[in-house]
Amino acid sequence: MSDGTTIFAPASGFGRAAVAVIRISGPAASSLLEAMAGRLPPPRRLSLNTLRDPATEDVLDSALIVWMPGPATFTGEDMAELHLHGGLAVRSAVMAALATHQGCRHAEPGAFSRRAVENGRMDLTAAEGAADLIEAETDAQRRQALRQLDGVLGRKVSDWRDRLIDLLAGAEAALDFSDEGDVDEMALDATLHAKARAIRDEIDVVLADGRRGERLREGFVVVLSGPPNAGKSTLLNALSRRDAAIVSAIPGTTRDLIEIRCDLGGLPVLIVDTAGLRDTVDPVEAEGIRRTRKRMEQADLVLALHSGDDSINGAVPLPHRTIRVHTKADLGHDGSDTIAVSAVTGQGLDRLLSIIEERAEAALGGGDALVTRERHRDGLTRCRDHLGRVLSGPALPELLAEDLRLAVRALGEVAGRVRVEDLLDRLFSGFCIGK
Repeated sequence: MSDGTTIFAPASGFGRAAVAVIRISGPAASSLLEAMAGRLPPPRRLSLNTLRDPATEDVLDSALIVWMPGPATFTGEDMAELHLHGGLAVRSAVMAALATHQGCRHAEPGAFSRRAVENGRMDLTAAEGAADLIEAETDAQRRQALRQLDGVLGRKVSDWRDRLIDLLAGAEAALDFSDEGDVDEMALDATLHAKARAIRDEIDVVLADGRRGERLREGFVVVLSGPPNAGKSTLLNALSRRDAAIVSAIPGTTRDLIEIRCDLGGLPVLIVDTAGLRDTVDPVEAEGIRRTRKRMEQADLVLALHSGDDSINGAVPLPHRTIRVHTKADLGHDGSDTIAVSAVTGQGLDRLLSIIEERAEAALGGGDALVTRERHRDGLTRCRDHLGRVLSGPALPELLAEDLRLAVRALGEVAGRVRVEDLLDRLFSGFCIGK
């Protein structure tokens, strides 16, 4: 929970701009506004005020301010915003004045979102969606982040968790009152297993998504491989439309991996130039080739390049992840079953990009995945495994209840909410114990 301090930080980018926004959250937000603006403006209305340094009474800026009393705010606390002129000197002076106010401090990264989670304004998956939305570089990443921010995964996890808490409450009640003659244990077990199986099957469907959500965040990885002087660096520059890699007729120029991020049809694609594959005694070049082979093993797609007068040295990944590309097609094409491209004339480049885009679309989808982080997948997998043990066969009632409890906890970790009180509330409201 919050430590009771008031935090502040810029909510806009650094550097010179027309407007700079400083966000404030915490119990001292109102006194800060009164000290700097001389008054507390009407709630949730922008007001033009002269800001002064409370210590010296020096004028800092003429700014728009807004006062937002909690709990109906982003963080659930009293909040304020200062919309300043965007010069560095203005922002620095206002930040310095804020830091001198008692109980105020600079916010650490993510501090506002953390308070929003701690105060129940959003769950952890929605907070992660906000972070992903800020980092989104393509349209598909934007759509996926908006879904998370809107709570698509959070609502699904909350539904599963509520249903599991009901099962756990029933299991705990049956365990506590198992000696009562009117308790039908067989019927309780049958109902519990049916409901647990339904939740387990729903989680299985979500997990069987080919990791599309995580891969969309990271990007579809395309590795350019082939022998020295096969045209890898030239093709990288042509696909990225800039001189990202050094092109030379000297074999072995590329030693390290060069990565370029591209937006193809709204999908993030990472194109990787690599060291030429060949036998070498040069230890530096050999290390580059080792890294090339490792990156090829991890790639979503490998473009195996050759120029017609060379051959591909070394093993390449499985055929379903590899496309042979004949470079320097402007000098002639051998007619084999490869894609012919020329970075000089542009021949075949549109076709190659279309193929990469099709592969990326098939692998990543359009941003509709529920699971977008390894943390989500780990929590859901642990929940499913605990439910699998519940369904595996006869077990002691205590062990069955413990697996249900651990399944509930795993889902709580996904959403950032792990509270024993939820179980107690459900237990006492759902059963007439003591009558």
